[in-house]
Amino acid sequence: MIDPNQYPTALTIAGSDSGGGAGMQADIKTMQACKTYSTVVVAGLTAQNTLGVQGAYPTDLAVIDQQFASVMADFDVRAAKTGALFDEARVLQVAKNIRHYQQKNFVVDPVMVAKGGATLLDPAGIAALKNHLLPLATLVTPNLPEAELLADMKISNRDDMVTTAGQKIQALGVPNVIVKGGHGEGPVIYDYVLLENEEGFWLEGQKVETSSKHGTGDTLSAAITSFLAQGNSLREAIEKGHRYMNTIIGQPLVIGHGHGPLNHGQWSNPED
Repeated sequence: MIDPNQYPTALTIAGSDSGGGAGMQADIKTMQACKTYSTVVVAGLTAQNTLGVQGAYPTDLAVIDQQFASVMADFDVRAAKTGALFDEARVLQVAKNIRHYQQKNFVVDPVMVAKGGATLLDPAGIAALKNHLLPLATLVTPNLPEAELLADMKISNRDDMVTTAGQKIQALGVPNVIVKGGHGEGPVIYDYVLLENEEGFWLEGQKVETSSKHGTGDTLSAAITSFLAQGNSLREAIEKGHRYMNTIIGQPLVIGHGHGPLNHGQWSNPED
């Protein structure tokens, strides 16, 4: 049992979503639902809502450093994750701090491609992520378009997902990979998980027909980070995070006029 007066602490390094559905807002809600206390490093601000992103404003590099210093000086950060990092300079600044503080249980959600296909990180930023951030990561959690960018190959089927994770992305220096199949066709979502020194395995979930799926990638990676902070093994954290995601995605919030958010609090058994 987790002491309700003393949650373990995690850190999210991400952008702020003014619409509250994705980014660090999704991370904070997820971590709270999973009984983990969330600290934050704001990598940038966005003006957005359920209809789209209207503006993006990266945080000054010195402010990123100061946020890291403040969090690390006071909290026992047992796991951390990234979300949107905006550009090459912010990716490198985050990598510098992760190295400096020797952060363990570090999950990289490589936010590079939006659900609609828009690129969220330029080529220089992608190169910095591959060369400087991924080698520091415990786990990386790309969706299919992001996995294609990381692996520099087209993914057309489940065999390609195995090749991508096993032969391409792990070779970038990150020992553990989830390739999320939510962008694929069919009624079942297949996520491929490859852990260091283990056989790969599949996690399945039913595809839910709803427009309220904003922030699903943030939510899954935040849940996994939460369970790592609680002391679970990586495999346990992934399986629990996947179960959390499959629970709440079937109970969306109908809010706004576009792609609505998940209902992060619809989680009745966070310790299972």
